[in-house]
Parts: sequence; C-alpha cells; structure tokens
Amino acid sequence: MAWEQGELFPKATEEEIQRTKFMLGKYKEMTMLMQDFERFEEDLKQVAVDGEVTRRIDQEDLYADKTANAAILIEKQRWVYKQYHLYTHQMRRAWSLILDEDVKRVIEYRYIQGFSYKETLLFFRRGLSESTIRRKILEGVECISNTLKLMVFFENETKK
Repeated sequence: MAWEQGELFPKATEEEIQRTKFMLGKYKEMTMLMQDFERFEEDLKQVAVDGEVTRRIDQEDLYADKTANAAILIEKQRWVYKQYHLYTHQMRRAWSLILDEDVKRVIEYRYIQGFSYKETLLFFRRGLSESTIRRKILEGVECISNTLKLMVFFENETKK
C-alpha cells in the first residue's frame, strides 16, 4: 500500500486514475450485460449445453464432454457477472460520495447513464462552459479514484 505516514486520505496514482476512467467508460456496458445475464441466465445455460462452443473448449482435444464443458462455460459467465457486479457496485458507491453536486451530475450523465463526451457537452452547454465540463469530469474521475483507493479497491483487484 502506498500510503504515507499520517496520511488519512490517500491520493490515487495516475495509473489508478486511468484505470478508474477505463472502468467508468465500461460502466454502462457492464450494467447492461449484468441485466441481460440476470434476465436470461436459464437461456444461457441451455445454449451452453446445446451449442457448439462447448463441444471443445480446448481446440487440441480430440474428444470433449459437452456437459462438462457447458458447466465450465456457465461458471465462467457467472464469474464475469460477479466481477462486474463488484466493480459497478464499488464505482456507484464512490460516485455517491462525491460532494460537489455539479461534478456528481456531470459524472452521472457521462458515465453512469453512458452518454458520450460530446452528448455530455451538449447537455450541460447551457449552464457550463466546455472547459468547466471537462474540468468537472476530471475532478469526478479523480474523486472516484481516491475513494476507490480508500476502499482498498485497487489492492484487492491486483490480488486476483
């Protein structure tokens, strides 16, 4: 852990900030995939059993047990779902702790709702200048990164 002695609120490194920005960019996609998995888990199981993808997980196998491979595939899907759930939950918690309401609104519109940078600029253009919106996005990402660091998120992520 890279905390200094006496440091109560650690600052995220540039690498952690970039990681947070990447994960926030994938937030909407992760939530959509989680919702799809929740809605169609039984269908996914059946497709795994019936589908060709489970015939051979390893292309070097001359013979493969479809039922066993389907179970492996379903477990992989469930593991991905759990990881996405953890990431989105932690990011949502960190977002909810942003104190500046303007920063919080900009981050919500840009990342939580999943709008593009251009759409975000157009949405907030009436009340805020482009440079202010850009600064608020950077402040929000940095704030979320610092909170995730305080939650020991990055250390737990690298252990996996």
